[in-house]
Amino acid sequence: MSKDLLAVYAGSFDPITFGHLDLIQRASKLFGEVIIAVGRHPTKHPLFTYSERLELLRQTTSEVTNARIDSFEGLLIQYCQRVGARVIVRGLRAATDFEYELQIAHANADMLPGVDTVFLPTRTHYGFVSASLVREIASHGGDVSHYAPAAVCDALRSKFGAAKT
Repeated sequence: MSKDLLAVYAGSFDPITFGHLDLIQRASKLFGEVIIAVGRHPTKHPLFTYSERLELLRQTTSEVTNARIDSFEGLLIQYCQRVGARVIVRGLRAATDFEYELQIAHANADMLPGVDTVFLPTRTHYGFVSASLVREIASHGGDVSHYAPAAVCDALRSKFGAAKT
């Protein structure tokens, strides 16, 4: 990879997990700058507000010096064009992720051939972790400290009023 390239790692980050952080840290070693782009979709109803997600990202990625946080609405490929990104970073947990992500990568390449998608497999111990799993466990008072940073655990406790989040 190239330290001259600008890469975008996009998601809803509702909330950010250790799996997300692992991908951010790994991408930051491959590319000169990584934009962590929070997608805003008008029909989705995230647990955390846009501002809360941005703040959690700021808290949990502060040590990644070549990463910055931004947001976008609409198509990710159009956002990449606006910011001059040449790479989209996507994480893969399982074969089913690959099929979906490959379809999106092909469509993006068709719309804007100058932007490539790079797939990074998750580390084995994060392969089953998703933001929706973290939300589900936390909503029932379960301990998610093995899946999400302390700031996220605190925020989930505030949202759900759970004793063990």
